[in-house]
Amino acid sequence: MGKIIAGKISDISSGTMKKISVDGREIVVTNIDGDFFAVDDSCTHSGASLSEGTLEGCTITCGWHKAEFDCKTGKLVKFPAKINNLGSYPVTIESDNVFVEM
Repeated sequence: MGKIIAGKISDISSGTMKKISVDGREIVVTNIDGDFFAVDDSCTHSGASLSEGTLEGCTITCGWHKAEFDCKTGKLVKFPAKINNLGSYPVTIESDNVFVEM
């Protein structure tokens, strides 16, 4: 599929998330102190949109049942049950554009 533009650097402030759609797949892009990361937006527990949850440091917390994922790797950080990690995608910056590589 190649590179998909997620927006301008200024569109995703440090400490925030932005949801994008790519061919029916929802991805959440985060900015952690100027470093950008991308993971699947759908929680692997019940399918909630993680972009509607919270971002604290590098941890995205699902707003439904509080599952916590590392936004850099997609790995599950904390949840009372075993659930799958999120898919993660490389992010590149070109000029002032943020691209997700699919």
